[in-house]
Amino acid sequence: MPVYEYECQECNKVFEVQQKIADKPLSTCPKCQGPVKKLMSMTSFQLKGGGWYADGYSSSANGNGAKKAEPVKPAETPKSCPAAGGCAACPAATSV
Repeated sequence: MPVYEYECQECNKVFEVQQKIADKPLSTCPKCQGPVKKLMSMTSFQLKGGGWYADGYSSSANGNGAKKAEPVKPAETPKSCPAAGGCAACPAATSV
């Protein structure tokens, strides 16, 4: 279950609450019953171990690092395109 952090607007108490994701956020402080706001705090979730890198991709098959990105090829014009690559004549390109 996730842990959420709240701060009371009245007594400035910062506290954590373990809640289900589907639960509604708290609205009152358990200490003084003042209004609370949900805080954005750092997560403790980290990806560790072999195969995880800063770019989010797993290692290559040989385990020596991230895979190199393939160069992006320009899209080919479909044979049925009457504009031969230009979109100005295409009915789908006109604004409604």
